[in-house]
Amino acid sequence: MFERFTKDARAVVQTSVAHAERTGAATVGAEHLLLALLDREASRASFALASLGLAGDRKESVRRSLAESRRRAGLSQAEADALAGLGIDVAEIVARVEEAHGVGAMSGDRKDKSWWSGRRTFGRDAKDVLERSLRTAVARRDRHVGDEHLLLALTVRPGVPGEVLADHGVTYASLTRVLYGEGEAKAG
Repeated sequence: MFERFTKDARAVVQTSVAHAERTGAATVGAEHLLLALLDREASRASFALASLGLAGDRKESVRRSLAESRRRAGLSQAEADALAGLGIDVAEIVARVEEAHGVGAMSGDRKDKSWWSGRRTFGRDAKDVLERSLRTAVARRDRHVGDEHLLLALTVRPGVPGEVLADHGVTYASLTRVLYGEGEAKAG
């Protein structure tokens, strides 16, 4: 599958592994792919994000939203809101766990990073994003999978990365408008 990935898309995958390693995550998740996309410059995805107003401080806002979700054990804000409707205060649970076990205890990130000696595997959510990006490229009749396809795949997949992007005005519809025209200026 990776032979169809462009240089930019491969760089995103490699950088996502570095993000997972930096946080001590056992697997590479969809949020690591999003963090890697935010790091990109001079690529179709970075131009599309900038066109949609996601640059500078707004990128940092996305990073903070992802970090907050990690503190909630990966729960999206919609899931936390649904639990609140059942009388479960996720913020209170996080506060109590962190009081007993330290800040970030629910994140799943390991503080002792020396335990890992092998390569990071991709979690189910990250694999799904990679597969969806390939399907998106094929459906658009694009020869190769670019970083823009990874970004598009993140926007259609349920979960924290898609929710955070949507909260910042980046949706599948807005991205396709920027990337493929439909009467608006194209990125790249």
